[in-house]
Amino acid sequence: MSTTTSIYLNDNYAPVTEEVTAFDLPVVGELPAELNGRYLRNGPNPFADVDPAAHHWFTGAGMVHGVRLADGRAAWYRNRYVGGTALSAHRGLPDIPGPNWNASDSGPNTNVGGFAGTTWAMVEAGGVPVELTYELETIGRNDFAGTLPGAFTAHPKVDADTGEMHAVVYAWPQWMDHVQYVVVGADGRVRRTVDVPLPGMSMVHDMSLTQKYAVVYDMPVTVDFDLAFAGRFPFRWNPGYGSRLGLLPREGAADEIVWVEVPISYVFHPMNAYDVVGGPDDGKVVIDLCVYDRMFEHDLLGPFGDGFARLERWTLDPATRTTSTVVIDESRSEFPRHRGSLTAKPYRYGYCASPDLQPGWPTLKYDLHTGERQVFDHGPGRSAGEPVFVGRQGSTVEDDGWLITFVHDATNGGAELVVIDAQDFGRGYVAQVTLPQRVPYGFHGNWVSDRSVPPSG
Repeated sequence: MSTTTSIYLNDNYAPVTEEVTAFDLPVVGELPAELNGRYLRNGPNPFADVDPAAHHWFTGAGMVHGVRLADGRAAWYRNRYVGGTALSAHRGLPDIPGPNWNASDSGPNTNVGGFAGTTWAMVEAGGVPVELTYELETIGRNDFAGTLPGAFTAHPKVDADTGEMHAVVYAWPQWMDHVQYVVVGADGRVRRTVDVPLPGMSMVHDMSLTQKYAVVYDMPVTVDFDLAFAGRFPFRWNPGYGSRLGLLPREGAADEIVWVEVPISYVFHPMNAYDVVGGPDDGKVVIDLCVYDRMFEHDLLGPFGDGFARLERWTLDPATRTTSTVVIDESRSEFPRHRGSLTAKPYRYGYCASPDLQPGWPTLKYDLHTGERQVFDHGPGRSAGEPVFVGRQGSTVEDDGWLITFVHDATNGGAELVVIDAQDFGRGYVAQVTLPQRVPYGFHGNWVSDRSVPPSG
């Protein structure tokens, strides 16, 4: 694509044009031998020309980039489009199989991971997940074996104790007055749905989970019909809508939800959440999250033109329906992650990327007990994405493990998969895997071990 005035189509936001397969990738350092599986990451990658004045970064066909690690080797890199109606038509092929309840024409572009022995690509706002092979080829839409009644999300939360996946989903434009809480059993079948009424159609990007509650985000980015009728990305800053979080008991009905007022702001991604048990704050809910003062107010093409998020701790009191807030870090913090086995539980360590309008995005580690922040500087012009934590096998120490992410190097246009010791940033890279092409800035991904989703064949 030609150079445009939109940052979301230029430099490393620009899509790549080729689907590449490469084997036996070069490694600097030593890959931990116990890392047997795939690091996968999804993101938007338009396959046809778009209008730079109207194109929103959150739209465009999904493309999954993946690296397989096996016995200390980087066995392969692949990038593949996630199948969808529009891509099939572009390629002169029949539509991909599987139910398409809302007639979405795009392949999911927001997240990818393993669940119930399957690799799933996911998107928010209603699209059905798309199942992928181990090698990232599209199989088809999968509505959890016919048990999903409608929409799904890009941001489910998995309870490590039960193996269940929890989601709060919205569907534009099919649902204008509610969202739905969905619980998918460890067997990959939906066991529970609850419709939660809302006063309008807000952009419900993510949710939080505690042992007691599914947390519904109802915040002031809502449908703007002028944008929608113009065929644009339809959500815009609307501070008059109000800002609140809903505490829905996991096994409760919609009328049991407790709505708690929160600051006028917007949150894409919480880090983690948990219930306070005992002491003076017994019964309160703690949520750590990346908070924007505003979103899509002036920049209608992506998230960064109106400012960046900071990491905060919100403590919600269901009894008084009030919130106290503490700023953990004023600096740029996004794409937060934590140890997955501690989802919905008290925890100590969290990890973030630190995006900017210019290349040079460090990786951050937070000690939420002491307040210490560590910074892993990837070097001049080098930008790291979402840091995915992988625990060391057999260890119960919370931060004993690795952070895995892609790094873009603006100085040479290249890309690497990097492995960092989560306990020792001063060690430098544990390993760097040189990739055969650039990996555009994207959204979310996961480490999918071969134990959870075995190799095919």
